[in-house]
Parts: sequence; structure tokens; C-alpha cells
Amino acid sequence: MTVAQKTHYENLELPPTASAEEIKKSFRALIARYHPDKVQHLGKEFQDMAADRAAELTEAYRILSDAGRRADYDRMLSAAPPAPHPHPHPHPETAAPPPPPQPAEHPSESPKRDAGREPSRPPGETPGPGEPDNRTFKEERQVRDEYMRKATLSRFRTAVSALGGYDETQLRGFEIAFVPKSKFLSKNKNPRLLGRFLSRVDGSAVAETWSEAGKWTSDDVCVLLLGSSLAPARELATAIAEQRKKSRSKVTLIPVDARDWAAHIPTDAPDVAKSLLARLKGGT
Repeated sequence: MTVAQKTHYENLELPPTASAEEIKKSFRALIARYHPDKVQHLGKEFQDMAADRAAELTEAYRILSDAGRRADYDRMLSAAPPAPHPHPHPHPETAAPPPPPQPAEHPSESPKRDAGREPSRPPGETPGPGEPDNRTFKEERQVRDEYMRKATLSRFRTAVSALGGYDETQLRGFEIAFVPKSKFLSKNKNPRLLGRFLSRVDGSAVAETWSEAGKWTSDDVCVLLLGSSLAPARELATAIAEQRKKSRSKVTLIPVDARDWAAHIPTDAPDVAKSLLARLKGGT
């Protein structure tokens, strides 16, 4: 096993002391993220990456779920030479003096200072069973969102191209934008199509995106606000209704769950938007 390669325990995000039940629970939770049904709307590159990750998890579970194979694997890990400690402890006589004592903190100041801060963990300490590794979770979520963003926008572009009648352009504040092609001696009545991807679509995202869309055009514009997670439908509907009341912009905003292309489509949405969403959901 190379230095850069993760152990089976690390792949399952567990310490080596994890119980058989914890191994089973972690495997089931992680493998569900990479099930083909969860990534079928992504591009082939991302489906392959998900398949590789699923294979790692499956192999880790195959080894660690069997008592005999796990014992052999643990012996192999124990026999591996330990990595050198990067910071050897200094000799007591050459150690730096301790820092001067800090003034006592008033009890009322501590809750204010620590509000919203994640509980600290001593350096090098492994999370306990069932305790999430916050740093690993955040990094994995960021990578997942970036994969989904690229795949979602690529599929958006392909679907608009299949519809026809649009030229791609650039618009600040939106990752993707299309304007209707001009018609000879007449104006194309289709709206502009804009796409914006966020990790979470909620009421504040609706308000901000609506404001951005209204800045750039006096024509009809349809925005697909795409996210890897969506706030409850009531919150989104309320936010859209508020923007419609106070805005004069000709904006249609449609929240879309990029995981399965489920969309909150208003009844007065333009036909081209409905056709686009049907193509996105159908994969054509």
C-alpha cells in the first residue's frame, strides 16, 4: 500500500476501532451517494468517478466486514513502518519557555466569542464512532457540488442547443446565458434563458438572482435557478411571490433540483421553458 493511498478505514471514514455495526452503517450511507440512480444525469466523466469511488467503498466493506480478512488487514497495517513524526519533541532544556498567562476571560464573553464556532478537537485526534469529520465532509461536499455544477451546466447547454433558436452569450452573475436568434423582419418573442447554479436554492437566493436578472435586460427573461439542494416549496413560492409584487422586471424564475431535475414551474411559465425542462428531465 503506497503512502498516498487511503486505508479501507479512511475510505469508510471510520477509525480502526470501529465496530462491525458501524462499518455496515457507514458503508450503506456512503455507497448510497454514488448509486447509479444518483449520478445518471451527470456526464460520463463524473459517472466514471462515482463508479471508482463505489468500487473503493465496496472493496473496503468486503475486507472489513469479514472478521478473518479484517484481522489480516489489521496485521498488515501494523507491520507497515510508521511515518516519521514531522515535529520531534524538543529537549526540556532547549524547549521554548511557556507563553505568559492570559488574563482571565469574563464568563459572559466566552459564549459570544464561540458562537457559531465548531467545537475544537485536539490535533491528530480521530473522530469517535458516529461523529462526523467536519473537514472531510465539507471537502467532499465542495467537490460534489463542483462536479454537479459542471455536469448540470453542460446538460443545460446541450438541451438548449437541441431546442434550437438560441445563441449563447455571456452575462455577469450567471454561468450560462442564451438569447433568442433574430428573425428576418420580425422579433423573436421567446425569452432570454439564464442559468445559475448554487449549492442551495432558498428564499435569499431567489431574491438575489431576481435582482441580478432584472439589471441586464428589459426583455422577457427566464431564469433556471439550479441547486444541489432546495429549500421547502413554501419558502420558494413565498420568495417568488414577493419579488413579483415589488419588481417590474419581466422575470420568470424557476427553482430546479439539479439532482433529479424536479422543478417548481409557475403556471405562466413560457412554453420554451417547459420544453427545456422536459428535455433536461428526460435526458434528451
